[in-house]
Amino acid sequence: MRIKHLAFGALLTLGLTLSSCAPQQDAPATPIAEVEEVTEPVSDETVSNSEPAEMPNEGEKTVESHEGQVLRHAVFFKFKDDVPQEQIDEVVQAFRDLPNKIPEIIGFQWGVNNSPEGFDAGFTHAFLLTFADEAGRAAYLPHEAHKAFGQVLSGKNEKVFVIDYWGTPYEPLEKELKHCVFFKFKEDASPEDIHRIEEGFAELRGKISAIKGYEWGINNSPEKHDAGFTHCFMVTFDSEEGRDEYLPHPDHKAFVEVLLPLLEEPRVIDFLAEGPLTLSN
Repeated sequence: MRIKHLAFGALLTLGLTLSSCAPQQDAPATPIAEVEEVTEPVSDETVSNSEPAEMPNEGEKTVESHEGQVLRHAVFFKFKDDVPQEQIDEVVQAFRDLPNKIPEIIGFQWGVNNSPEGFDAGFTHAFLLTFADEAGRAAYLPHEAHKAFGQVLSGKNEKVFVIDYWGTPYEPLEKELKHCVFFKFKEDASPEDIHRIEEGFAELRGKISAIKGYEWGINNSPEKHDAGFTHCFMVTFDSEEGRDEYLPHPDHKAFVEVLLPLLEEPRVIDFLAEGPLTLSN
């Protein structure tokens, strides 16, 4: 869905919460793209860093290193209007049970969207899972317990949105308000312009003290539920008050002014994280 420039600018200025720009630094973890109803969980894809990679010599293959990082798997649901709350609760509980059945899940957080910005596309429930690496995700996606969860979800969800990216382990806060920001850039946005946005978001961490955690990455999900969004920025606040300070902050507003001409569509989903950032299986 497209947003008219003026309305979009006004909303964004109010507060399109943005995370920083290199998949590094401390960032919290745990909680998919607009698609038809999903009856069974699916799979994931490849990643890219903020720094443009040097072109390899002919015949030479580049191998990305993600040493010291973890793989985040962010999943969002929009349930059908006629699904009763008790059935939604059953889906949530079934998802929460997966870490006890699939040891490759090393982190799990979830929550209900509470973003005031109006860029959530109707998604209400967020789940942030963490894997040690791509092998962990590869074991999770076809796992029998994951397939069984898909049967619980079947017929209840209207849309699913999934973005995977490389993040960095960090010490969790006592209370975490996750501010999940996703960008879909215009087709004519140059790599240089996009890199400038990545850097600009990252710089906000040093300018706005309310930001307590930040990480970002480029979508590498193989599941095809990303709705065309390529960038994820995960900003963490320690309270709703922190978010309220961030949204109208002059440095945030200045960043949005640079972002707007390059952005086709934003998506923003916030949630108070429930569940441990790190699990001991």
